[in-house]
Amino acid sequence: MSKGNEPSSSSASLPRYLEHLSGDGKAIGVLTSGGDAQGMNAAVRAVVRMGIYVGAKVYFVYEGYQGMVDGGSNIVEATWESVSSILQVGGTIIGSARCKAFHSREGRLKAACNLVRLGITNLCVIGGDGSLTGANIFQKEWNGLLEELAENGEIDKDAVKKHSYLNVVGMVGSIDNDFCGTDITIGTDSALHRIIEVVDAIMTTAQSHQRTFVLEVMGRHCGYLALVSALACGADWVFLPESPPEEGWEENMCFKLSENRARKKRLNIIIVAEGAIDIQNKPITSEKIKELVVKQLGFDTRVTILGHVQRGGTPSAFDRILASRLGVEAVLALLEATPETPACVVSLRGNHAVRLPLMECVQMTQDVQKAMDERRFKEAVQLRGRSFAGNLKIYKRLAIKLPDDKITKSNCNVAVINVGAPAAGMNAAVRSAVRVGIADGHRMFAIYDGFDGFAKGHVKEISWGDVGGWTGQGGSILGTKRTLPGKNLEKIAEQIRSHNINALLIIGGFEAYLGLLELAAAREKHEAFCVPMIMVPATVSNNVPGSDFSIGADTALNTITDTCDRIKQSASGTKRRVFIIETMGGYCGYLANMGGLAAGADAAYIFEEPFDIRDLQSNVEHLTEKMKTTIQRGLILRNESCSVNYTTDFIYQLYSEEGKGVFDCRKNVLGHMQQGGAPSPFDRNFGTKISARAMEWITDKLKGSQGTGKKFVSDDSICVLGISKRNLLFQPVTELREKTDFEHRIPKEQWWLKLRPLMKILAKYEASYDVSDAGKLEPLRHQQGTSPGEPAAI
Repeated sequence: MSKGNEPSSSSASLPRYLEHLSGDGKAIGVLTSGGDAQGMNAAVRAVVRMGIYVGAKVYFVYEGYQGMVDGGSNIVEATWESVSSILQVGGTIIGSARCKAFHSREGRLKAACNLVRLGITNLCVIGGDGSLTGANIFQKEWNGLLEELAENGEIDKDAVKKHSYLNVVGMVGSIDNDFCGTDITIGTDSALHRIIEVVDAIMTTAQSHQRTFVLEVMGRHCGYLALVSALACGADWVFLPESPPEEGWEENMCFKLSENRARKKRLNIIIVAEGAIDIQNKPITSEKIKELVVKQLGFDTRVTILGHVQRGGTPSAFDRILASRLGVEAVLALLEATPETPACVVSLRGNHAVRLPLMECVQMTQDVQKAMDERRFKEAVQLRGRSFAGNLKIYKRLAIKLPDDKITKSNCNVAVINVGAPAAGMNAAVRSAVRVGIADGHRMFAIYDGFDGFAKGHVKEISWGDVGGWTGQGGSILGTKRTLPGKNLEKIAEQIRSHNINALLIIGGFEAYLGLLELAAAREKHEAFCVPMIMVPATVSNNVPGSDFSIGADTALNTITDTCDRIKQSASGTKRRVFIIETMGGYCGYLANMGGLAAGADAAYIFEEPFDIRDLQSNVEHLTEKMKTTIQRGLILRNESCSVNYTTDFIYQLYSEEGKGVFDCRKNVLGHMQQGGAPSPFDRNFGTKISARAMEWITDKLKGSQGTGKKFVSDDSICVLGISKRNLLFQPVTELREKTDFEHRIPKEQWWLKLRPLMKILAKYEASYDVSDAGKLEPLRHQQGTSPGEPAAI
C-alpha cells in the first residue's frame, strides 16, 4: 500500500512517521517470563513483525531468562512466518520458566555473553513485576558484565565498545492486573472472559436449585479479577485482599444473603479472591465462607475453585489488540532509546498507549503490598490506581441497598430509555443507572420501546429489585426502537409533564444522538424538555461522536474474532483458501478494522479509506505471494457499506477469478449475530461504570434545583458522556454537531484510524505510520488538571 507524503524535517510540529526510524543493524531479543497470560503471543508476534519491518533482526529467547542463561538453541532468529497463526493461541509459544540462575551475577554474566555474541542489545521483556525488575538490574549491570567478560577473554574489547549499552522495554503480561501504572495488563480481559463464562453457567444451575455459590478466583495479592467479575455479574458479596470486610462481616453478609432471598432472589453468588484476608491479615477461605453460610442460614451452598482455567483458552479481542498495540510501541521505544534512556514499560492509560519509568511502576506495585502488610488498606486501594478504586466504589453502591429510611429523598423523577438497535451491555447500563439513582434518592422510571413507547406512555416506575440479574443478559430488556422523537414531540412532552420527569438518561447509538439533538432543538417550543438530559453511547458500530468506545462494540468484536478464528482453522485445513467476511457497522469501519487487527486479517476494506480496483489487484497479488509460503490461507474483512459497487459478491468474484489456480474463495456474511449474545466482561463493566457516572452527573445537576422551578436551557445540560483518549468527557450535544458527518452517520475524526497502518504492517504491507504520539517517557503519577475532563480508566 502506498506510503504517505514524507513530511519535511524543518518543522518540529509536523507528524513524525515510522519511515524516519530505522532498525538497520539492531538486534532485538524478545522473551516471556513469569506466569503465562493470554495475549502474550499477540505481543510476541507484534514485536517480531514490527522489528523485521523496520529492518532489525529479532531473536526468540525461549524459556524466559533460563533460555538466556543457557544460550545455544534457546536463542533463535525469528522470521515473519514463525509468528503466523499464533494470535489466537493462549499462553506463550516461546515458553516461560522461573529462573534461579538469573538471580545471581554469575547467571547474568552467562546471559550477557550469549546476547553479545549475537549482537543483541535490545530486550523486550513480557512478564510481571519480578521479570521486569530482573531486566532492570541486568540493564544497570550490562557494561560491568561486558568488561568482566572481556577480562576473562570470553569476548574481545571491540565488542565491549560496540555493544556498550543495553536497552530494555517491558510489557506487562499478567492475568491479575496487579501492576501499577497501567489500567489493564495483557491477559486480564481474557481471564475475566473465563470467569464470566463460568459464572453465567453456574447461575442457571444455582437458580434451579435455589443455591448459594462461593466462587474462588485467582489473585493472591490483587483483587482485581474478583472485583470486576463481581461487578460484571452482580455478585452479592466479594472478598478482596486490598479491602478486607469490616469487623462483624459474618453477620452483615448473612443478613444481606437472607434479605436477597426474602426478595424472591433464587440464588446467591459470593466471589472470593484466593488471597482474601480479614482486617487482622488472616486468610478468608472459600471453605470458611461456605461453612458460615450453611451454619448460620442453612442454605444449600457449593464451592467452585476456578484455578488455572483462568490462565487458559484463547485471548479475547481486547487482549489481542492491546498486545499488538503495545508490541509495536515497544519496538518504537527500543528504536528511539539512547544510552541514557532508563528501562521503561509500555502500557495503556485510558485509550492511550504510554511509556512509563519501569522501576517507578515496580516500586509502586511493591508499595501496595507493603501497605496491605501494614494494614493501611485505604492507602492500598488508592495505590492500586483510579481504575481499581472506581470499581470498588461503584460495586459497593450497586450491591448494597440502604434501608429506605436512610436514603435522603430528592423528590426528583429520573427516566431511563434505550434507543436504536440493541447492543450487549445495555441492560448492565440500565441496572447501574436505576440503582445509583435510587441510592441518590430519586424515583426511577423505565421507558419501554424507545421514543415510540415514550410517546405512547409506556412509562413505569422501576425498583432496585426489578433490575437484579440484568448484567449478564444480552439485547435490551426495556425494548428499543430506531424511531426518532421528532414526529411525537408534543406527546413526549406531555408524558414528561404527566410523570413529572426531572431528568432523562438515554442509552443508545446514533439514533439516540440524533434524538438528543432533536430534543435540544425543541427546548424553545416545549418547556418540558428543559431538564438535564445525558446520553451514554451503546451501539455495536461504535460510531457515536464524542466517545472512543460504545457499549456493545467489544462483544461484537469478540463475535467477529471468534468466527474468524474458526474460519482460519477451516482454511488452514483445506489450504490455499481465502475467506471474505462481511461485518456490520453501517459506514463506520471500526468493527472491520479492529476485527482485522484482532484476527490477523490480510486486508480490511472500510468506507473511511477509499479504495479502487488497483488496491484490490494489489491485495490479490499479495495473497498470491503469500500462497508460495507456508501460510497458505487468507482472510479479508469488508465493512458492509464500504463501497456501493465493490460489494462482498463483487470482491468474492474478483478474487475467485484472479486467484484461479492459486487459491479458491469463500464468503461469509456475519449479520445480526454481531448484535446478540451475552455481553463481554468489558461491555458489562464499561456499561456499569459509565452509566453510574451519568447518573452522578444528573444528581449534581438536580441538586438545589428542586422546588425552585429552575429550567435547564444551557447547552451543558444536554450532553453526551464518552471516553476520549484518557479522559471521561461530558460534551454538549450541540458542540458535537460540527464534528459529525450526518450523511454517513460517523464522527468526522475517528481515533482508531491511527491504528489502521498497524494492521497493514502486521499483514506485511508497506504503510505510513504516524508515531507523533509516541516517544515521551511520562511520570507515573500523572499531573492532575492538565487536560479537560476526568481520568477515564477502562
